[in-house]
Amino acid sequence: MSRSYRKYLLHDKFPLFWCGGCGNGIIIASLARALARLGVEPHRVVATTGIGCFGKADDYLATNSIHGTHGRALAFASGVKGANPDLTVVSLMGDGDCATIGGNHFLHAARRNIGITAIVSNNLNYGMTGGQYSATTPLGEYSSTSLYGNPEEGFDLCEVARAAGASLVARGTVYHVGVLDRALEEALQNPGFSLVEVMSSCPVHYGRRNRLPSPVDMMNHWKTRGVPISRFAKLSPEKQMEHFPIGVLHRRDRDDFATRYRRIQQDAGGVRS
Repeated sequence: MSRSYRKYLLHDKFPLFWCGGCGNGIIIASLARALARLGVEPHRVVATTGIGCFGKADDYLATNSIHGTHGRALAFASGVKGANPDLTVVSLMGDGDCATIGGNHFLHAARRNIGITAIVSNNLNYGMTGGQYSATTPLGEYSSTSLYGNPEEGFDLCEVARAAGASLVARGTVYHVGVLDRALEEALQNPGFSLVEVMSSCPVHYGRRNRLPSPVDMMNHWKTRGVPISRFAKLSPEKQMEHFPIGVLHRRDRDDFATRYRRIQQDAGGVRS
């Protein structure tokens, strides 16, 4: 691939803010490659972020951006897309920002099927503020606020998005970069709401407390647990419990918010005339 993806990045802001072994840089690079392959000019892209580790992502993108408050990245993105449906709008969130603090906005963005690509860096904890458990931390796993094991079952973000009405749902990992690249490219082309969940590494907090203390340990964890959807379907129920599917998991053919809104505008115009 040509180096055209570099124009989507602010190289004078490097090196990256994130801890060594964090997966967020991999996600940003994958997004830049997907935009380059699709030929979307940076000035036609708007990235919205909230608070948390991945909330710094817009600092490295040579696109338009809105840095908002905790849990509100999708609310800002919905406003941008509603005002100008022709823009490519991406919302960059962590699991805390999207599913825990911003869960209500997540549900309604999917319900509306508004044309936003939600990219969630899921490192299974609140990495920026000390490693507290989030809405995606698995049952029994350890965090700074669940020293004896998490008593709550974590959300499956992909299933939540599918049930709420998203028209494209995908999952990748920071190890399976080819899968992630293709998933982001498909998501960016989908006219409705797309979720791309990315299982990402936090060796400093989550990994250290859950027997994955190094970046290599975490990468091997994602390597062994992530299984392409076509192979995952062939696993026994017992094996499926030990793994998770990656790739595009769900597509649904339904009108996006902009299409429905334009139809209402046209009908209203006809009534007034």
